[in-house]
Amino acid sequence: MINLGDIFPDFHADTTIGPIDFHNWLGDSWGVLFSHPADFTPVCTTELARLIKLYPEFVKRNVKIIALSCDTTDNHKEWCDDIKTYAGSSESPFPYPIISDEKRDLAVRLSMLDPDEKDSAGLPVTARAVFIIGPNKKMRLSILYPATTGRNFDEILRVIDSLQLTDKFPVATPANWKPGDQVMVQPTVPQDEVGSMFPLVTEVALPSGKKYLRKTPHPH
Repeated sequence: MINLGDIFPDFHADTTIGPIDFHNWLGDSWGVLFSHPADFTPVCTTELARLIKLYPEFVKRNVKIIALSCDTTDNHKEWCDDIKTYAGSSESPFPYPIISDEKRDLAVRLSMLDPDEKDSAGLPVTARAVFIIGPNKKMRLSILYPATTGRNFDEILRVIDSLQLTDKFPVATPANWKPGDQVMVQPTVPQDEVGSMFPLVTEVALPSGKKYLRKTPHPH
C-alpha cells in the first residue's frame, strides 16, 4: 500500500512508446497514472478517448499522463486506433503511452486488482486506479474505482489545479471548489498575519466564536 506523501515506486515497463523507467520518464513533471481493466472494452475506450480530448489541459499544467492495462503492447497499439476514432482524432498520433502489464506485476505491486471483475481466463482485472505524483516523485492523490465505473477526468484536472495552487499559497480549496472560486486561508496562518498576506479576507461568523473560516479570493 502506498500512502500519501510516500515516494511513488519506480518501475521499468514496456509501453507503446518503448521501454521506460518511470521516474526518468516523469522527469521534473507532475504525473498521472491511470490503470484500465482491459483493452478493447467499452468503458476503457471512452476513458482513454476523453484523455485524448483533455491532453492539452494536462500539458498546460506540466502533467505527463500514462495509462496501464493488463494486455500486450501489440494489443495496445491496435486498440489505440479504436480509441482515436472514438475521440474523433483518427489522423493524429496517440498522445500518451500505455503500459503493458500482461503479468499483472504492477497491478499487484500497486494494489490495483479488482477481485470482483475477472477476464475470460478467470483472472482478476485491474481496477480503475488514479495516482497523481508530484515532481518530487511523492504520491499526492490516489483514487480507486471499480472496473464497472468510469472516471470523471474533469474532476482529476480540478484536483490537480487544487494541488498546484495549494503548493504555492497557504490556502485550501473548499467543497465543490473550481479554479477562480474563493479559497480558504489555512488554519496555520496566524490571525495577525492574515491581513498582510491576504488583504481581501472575509471571516465567517460562527456560534463558537472561532475565526477559522477565513475566505479569500483565488490568489494569483
